[in-house]
Amino acid sequence: MQIDLGDLNAFVAVARAKGFRDAARTSGGSASGLSEAVRRLETQLGVRLLNRTTRSVVLTEAGEGLLARLGPALTEVESALDVVNGFRDRPAGTLRLNVPVSAVRLVLPSIVPRFLAAYPGIRLEVIAEESFVDVLAAGCDAGIRYDERLEQDMIAVPIGPRVQRFATAASPAYLERRGRPQH
Repeated sequence: MQIDLGDLNAFVAVARAKGFRDAARTSGGSASGLSEAVRRLETQLGVRLLNRTTRSVVLTEAGEGLLARLGPALTEVESALDVVNGFRDRPAGTLRLNVPVSAVRLVLPSIVPRFLAAYPGIRLEVIAEESFVDVLAAGCDAGIRYDERLEQDMIAVPIGPRVQRFATAASPAYLERRGRPQH
């Protein structure tokens, strides 16, 4: 049986307010909309939840039982949604970042301080590894990879200018024997 959460909320609002008009005022809906939602819920459940007169609404025994269990549950759902909404307004929590060891020295110093200043609610946990691992399988939220280390199904976002530094090194003895390269 698929019950609409809105219908359950309507029932709780009417039951707590002991009337459709007062429930409509506090919930921001209409009395007729609430009445229809409760009627739909009663039909789906196959039991009467409210006894209605023109002046009052009284819970039936089934309605009292449902309200006793449902009221706290819906309050808990609202609290859970408030917690989630807090993350939408301002990111917070732990961000696990998987990076190659070289990125700890070459990449992170230029981006981490600005990132943490912009998102003070974030706690950054950096896991640096020599070997290439699947970021998600390693239990991380994100990773830093160099172009040649990207898997095809990864979603990549550049985090800085494309910088590649290569140097040719040779010992003085080698240069003496072979000469200095001209290009």
